[in-house]
Amino acid sequence: MALIPEWDVFRPGVIMGVIGAAILLIMVMVWRKMENKTPVKLSGKTIGAVLIGIAGALLLGVGMCLTMVWSKMVVGITVGIVGIVVLLCLIPFVKGLK
Repeated sequence: MALIPEWDVFRPGVIMGVIGAAILLIMVMVWRKMENKTPVKLSGKTIGAVLIGIAGALLLGVGMCLTMVWSKMVVGITVGIVGIVVLLCLIPFVKGLK
């Protein structure tokens, strides 16, 4: 919603998003410590999965913005479907193929 020019909330939206992401990361670390689990290992596969997830979510969001805010229906639906496909690619990437 930070991209809607009439609302003029881009900077506060980005700031709140960064604060929310930081709180989420802190919550994950605290939750894992409370459950006596080992910390998350940062391997190449973990970083790759996070980057693929971020790319898929951004593509899906851009597709929604194209469709709902800028009235570019065909392009927005296409970008959104590409985002969904990228997110679906996470399943075999994380779980592996058997």
